[in-house]
Amino acid sequence: MNKQTLSIAATVVVLLLALALPLAVDSSHLNMVILVLMAAQLGVAWNIVGGYAGQVSLGHAAFYGLGAYSSTLLMIKFGINPWVGVLAGGAIAALLSLAFGWSCFRLKGHYFAMATIAVAELVQIFFTEWEYGGAAVGLYVPMDKQGWLWMNFATKLPYYWLALGLLLLTLAANWWIERSYLGYYFRAIKDEPDAARSIGVNIARYKQVALTVSAFFTALGGSLYAQKELYIDPNSVLSTALSIKMALVAILGGVGTLLGPVIGSVVLTSIEEFSRILFGGTGRGTDVIIYASLIIIIAVFYPTGIIGWIRSFRERRAARADASASMAAHAASAARDKLEGKAS
Repeated sequence: MNKQTLSIAATVVVLLLALALPLAVDSSHLNMVILVLMAAQLGVAWNIVGGYAGQVSLGHAAFYGLGAYSSTLLMIKFGINPWVGVLAGGAIAALLSLAFGWSCFRLKGHYFAMATIAVAELVQIFFTEWEYGGAAVGLYVPMDKQGWLWMNFATKLPYYWLALGLLLLTLAANWWIERSYLGYYFRAIKDEPDAARSIGVNIARYKQVALTVSAFFTALGGSLYAQKELYIDPNSVLSTALSIKMALVAILGGVGTLLGPVIGSVVLTSIEEFSRILFGGTGRGTDVIIYASLIIIIAVFYPTGIIGWIRSFRERRAARADASASMAAHAASAARDKLEGKAS
């Protein structure tokens, strides 16, 4: 079997396992699985601009919060169906990304990252003071209408299917980008911007494209969060800690890879949830300490993330296997030559 066939087979197996997972997980643990899927979707969305295009944004919570607030306000104030509100939130976040990019892409490196934090903080302050949007008190999603039409359910299982579907949609977008001309342009901007500029790639334009697509999918994740939790406030959907988590999910798993953010989400969300279970209120902030430790470990020892570590491990094992085979062949050849010498 060639690599492509193995990849297709592995994808089918993973999809079947994902479809069967709710049958094997009880309701008390299903919420954690949903959180893993939602964090993975955000990491995959962030990976478009931060992984492929190499623009490390630490202000993506602004898009996430816009998605959450847009769908919720449209439903509360105007009675608009949340399915429409989800798309509207994505469109609004995409529009904001134009101003976001115009102000931040003038800077490079850590200055760009700092600028994205500043813009996201401004958005958070705006929503904290905006009375129409609930200000610091936040908003409650009404539960008078339930079912798939209104994306409102009494059990967790439907949210699992929604989170899984959104993750698969975002992965499909990443897969298409990775294999299209956009993926080549993004990687060129990340690795060799001067060379990309010399062959006519409009760097500013394609950075903006990466940010806009990333913002759109991030906002979809924010809308799903609002529908699942039924309550949002500036601290829960617009915090800098949330932006950092989006980036860390992708960085831990492996930036610029398709499944890296998914692996990173499994690790980080598990750490976050288990630290809450083990330490409760007394261990508040433990997950942040662990996040910081992981960042240091990744930066020093595994800058390519878990995916990169797996690849290097496989390459080392293949190299050792080749060396062993070469030594065995050399030993067999020496023994054969010795026997032939004795026979003569």
